[in-house]
Amino acid sequence: MKIKFNYKYNTISAYVLITFTLCLLILIMIFKFSIIQIYLSKILKILAPIIWGLVMAYLLNPLMKFIEKYVSKLTNRKKERKRLTRGLSIIIVLTIFFTVIVALIGNVVPEILDSVKNILNNMQSYLDNSQKFLQNMFEKLSKKNPQLMEFINSQFNNIESVLLSLVNTLQPQIENIFSKDGLLAGLTGGAWSLLMGLKDFLIGLIVSVYLLSSKEIFVAQTKKTVCGLFNTKNSEKILRLTSDANDKFINFLVGKAIDSFIIGIIAFIYLNVRNMPYASLISIIIGVTNMIPFFGPFFGAIPSGLLILLSNPERTIEFVIFVFILQQFDGNILGPKILGNQLGVSAFWILVSILIGGGMFGFIGMILAVPFFAVIYPIFANFIHERLRKRNMPVSTSEYYLEEVPKVPE
Repeated sequence: MKIKFNYKYNTISAYVLITFTLCLLILIMIFKFSIIQIYLSKILKILAPIIWGLVMAYLLNPLMKFIEKYVSKLTNRKKERKRLTRGLSIIIVLTIFFTVIVALIGNVVPEILDSVKNILNNMQSYLDNSQKFLQNMFEKLSKKNPQLMEFINSQFNNIESVLLSLVNTLQPQIENIFSKDGLLAGLTGGAWSLLMGLKDFLIGLIVSVYLLSSKEIFVAQTKKTVCGLFNTKNSEKILRLTSDANDKFINFLVGKAIDSFIIGIIAFIYLNVRNMPYASLISIIIGVTNMIPFFGPFFGAIPSGLLILLSNPERTIEFVIFVFILQQFDGNILGPKILGNQLGVSAFWILVSILIGGGMFGFIGMILAVPFFAVIYPIFANFIHERLRKRNMPVSTSEYYLEEVPKVPE
């Protein structure tokens, strides 16, 4: 007996099955996200070398393309010299990459560790100075209101006791880390983790070299796979979307890195000229947090301002004014000059993406969530616009500011 398939009901069944599967996956992600994280961490641990290679190749590719333009002039752009050009470009890029890493490890990391150690050792004197400064300031403001002064003193004493308790807990551990025995124990205990991390990094480096040297082949294979799996219309749409996503991601990351580096250098110069405490540490905090779009300068200003308040309270107002001016310069002059308006996303959705990305993947999630959302947002918007056009409904958002939603034409 020959079974007759009803394509209409088969299509409906397929949509129902897909919808049910998506709903089930969403429920699992909401209520069992901790279990998913465990399995994801295991998978990511296995794929760590490949991920390292992909990330390094992706980030180093723009620099390699830039260097390759100049190297190709030396080789006269001959086809037989193309492999030589690519090889020389990769060697130069890796040399720059390792030079930056060595410079960071040799100069920046010790500076940060010394600053943290110094902060913990002088926390008591910082708290005393801050208390005296705040008391003098509030005494001038509350001579006629002694109850306000008592309340402020009690609150500051509570904060002081919490901070001292935290310092007393952390200081022995920090001192142990910096001692010879602590360093030896830390190196011995973490030797295996360090070895595994180094192994993943080195394998990833080899993977990145393969990807960079033969990137055209891998891109062509990817396009071939997409065209084989999907029809012409969908494959062109997928390739166009991935190309746009790549442009947005790489332009944002490179532009934001340059912007943050300049902001960090400006902060470092100003803080050193003005003899601000912990100039190196604070400029690094400002530069790194500036990678977070829109809200990054505020995230960096809070711990930096607190550090200035504790070490030298009289300079706090000056520092806050400087950070505000720096943020305005970055947001209105430097940022638009380097980045332009690449994101095209409102501040509200930037905040939402930062909160979600930061909550799920930490600091890296806060940086990558915004360009990722900037890619997803227009895709979803285009989908909605197509649906509205099919129903002969207006696409402009201004048409929906009415009290009544436009009726769907029959």
